[in-house]
Amino acid sequence: MALRTFDGCNPEKAGYLTDSCESFSSMATLLEQLSSMTVVVADTGELEAIRAFTPRDATTNPSLILAAAQIPTYQELIDEALNNSRKMIGSKAAVEEVVYEALDEICVIFGKEILKIVPGRVSTEVDARLSFDTEATIEKARKLIDLYKEFGVSKDRVLIKIASTWEGIKAAEILEKEGVHCNLTLLFGFAQAVACAEAKVTLISPFVGRILDWYKAETGRDSYPGAEDPGVISVTKIFNYFKAYGYKTEIMGASFRNIDEVIELAGCDLLTISPKLLDQLRSSKETLVRRLDASNPMSTEEKISIDKEKFELMMSSDRMASEKLDEGIRGFSKAIETLELQLAHRLAVLEGGAAFSHIVQEIFMLNDLDGDGCITREEWLGSDAVFDALDHDHDGRLLQEDVRCGLGAALSLSPA
Repeated sequence: MALRTFDGCNPEKAGYLTDSCESFSSMATLLEQLSSMTVVVADTGELEAIRAFTPRDATTNPSLILAAAQIPTYQELIDEALNNSRKMIGSKAAVEEVVYEALDEICVIFGKEILKIVPGRVSTEVDARLSFDTEATIEKARKLIDLYKEFGVSKDRVLIKIASTWEGIKAAEILEKEGVHCNLTLLFGFAQAVACAEAKVTLISPFVGRILDWYKAETGRDSYPGAEDPGVISVTKIFNYFKAYGYKTEIMGASFRNIDEVIELAGCDLLTISPKLLDQLRSSKETLVRRLDASNPMSTEEKISIDKEKFELMMSSDRMASEKLDEGIRGFSKAIETLELQLAHRLAVLEGGAAFSHIVQEIFMLNDLDGDGCITREEWLGSDAVFDALDHDHDGRLLQEDVRCGLGAALSLSPA
């Protein structure tokens, strides 16, 4: 949300207001009050929603870009990236190669457009499928920064989002030393938070709502009051620990399920909030009380230091954090794969028959149930006649090359 001044306060002081600045006019909405003590970030890839709420920063991920890509208004941005990628890697490159190349550019193009609206930073995510590969994560982050540079965007306006695995945290540590600022996402446990702080990353994004989801499923409870919300408790603990021991890493609460969670974290460094919840905050004029105070942290935790062994030990003993991290990586990876499939379809529209092989990717997504790179007859969802037409070497297994070579013959068959 655009920062405003209330009662003579300067809200640009990163949320550290004096007591005299804690009271607001009854005309101020919850969103206006929150924006005076916390940097509000729009959790969306939809440009119109960002314009509506004018936040300081914005954050995206493949799921958000996938949702935004369904909107016809943004088709021109998608087409721009696909055409640029085709030109860069050549007319003979496979559709899969063009799409893989275009994916990075699409993320950067959306980021560039967002930065035309927000005055601060945009978070752009490294492919979640690289979450356990430090070197690949670093390479991808550098590529994203270079793409932004080509669009005239300086790296100080970009946060590279990386999953909070040990490998991701180590990648971020190296990138930060190069001046590339990182946002460590999919953060659920205290071990992840402390490791990030010790690595001197710029920002962490603990997932409040997904923590709540896990506890609701585990306990069978339908709801938790705001102050008892496990996600709120987790972020509060991290916030107080960081401030008590002087860590510079900022905390941005994320993945909210309701405005009560947001209210309970008023005063946190940053909060990234969906348009739906931003609208609810903007519609309410209740009085907001600061819950977190960086100048007066109340941490009861002893200071600890975390190496890889301790990180793995703490994560293995925190079933919620381990399960949600794994689930989050799989979910983000699936969103990327779905986005890739959609891009392949769009490239087919742009190029006609030259991009016909995009169907191969779709066939494998639908039929390769165990993800081993081949389709057996048992996995095949279509007719035996089509399977036999594709299986030109009659070994009972379809590889991508089998499908690509035999696609014309198979599609000429009448449906069985």
